[in-house]
Amino acid sequence: MRRLAVLPMLGLCVFGTRLAAAHHSFAAYFDGQKAVTLTGEVVSVEWTNPHFHFSIDVEDADGAVARWRFEGFPPNMLVRQGWRRDETLTAGATITVEGWAARSEPNAGAARWVTLADGRKLAAGPPAGTGGR
Repeated sequence: MRRLAVLPMLGLCVFGTRLAAAHHSFAAYFDGQKAVTLTGEVVSVEWTNPHFHFSIDVEDADGAVARWRFEGFPPNMLVRQGWRRDETLTAGATITVEGWAARSEPNAGAARWVTLADGRKLAAGPPAGTGGR
């Protein structure tokens, strides 16, 4: 009987470890001292838990294009901030993102604000300093 109880516990440990690895604190991944403001064209949008992600192509002064990937709130928080899936952020739209760069991954960041082409500014993620290091 004791062996039967071990198997479910082992399964829970493996599953729980995977979920814990998928989520992180802000400070562990992003640098609240490295503010970025970028304007670019939306390439992709992923409404997934525990965070939504989107990518934009940003052109520099020399004409070179860099693809930036941003992370933000979970989808349910976005809806509370006024976002609508498949409407607010769509591929091909030009947006401006304010946020923070990742600590070690180039062209990755945490989005705080997204300004849409029509001038609307929506909260996209938490402020810097959220979570411990």
